[in-house]
Amino acid sequence: MAENVLEFTDANFQSEVIEASEPVLVDFWAPWCGPCKMMMPTIEEIASDYSGRVRVGKLNTDENPGVASSNNISAIPTVMLYKNGEVVETFVGVTPKERFSASLDSQL
Repeated sequence: MAENVLEFTDANFQSEVIEASEPVLVDFWAPWCGPCKMMMPTIEEIASDYSGRVRVGKLNTDENPGVASSNNISAIPTVMLYKNGEVVETFVGVTPKERFSASLDSQL
């Protein structure tokens, strides 16, 4: 994973995402998912562009079924934007960088 992209897990999701003071963009993915792999460069660019202002990370749904289940993830890639512990926007499928940027900018 890129330097600015965090790894979220069932164990750290509460502290890293729900309790975060800044907005958090979470990419729910799996290694076998082709569209998820297509999203990786976009997620890495967003992490770089918003470094220090937004947390950006990935959660492997195969290895962390608890968080995936509690967030009703039924298709991947799904990217959720959290602010103050709440989901403020959900993106399902391959999403252009501009949509993420517009959503993040509105939350900053």
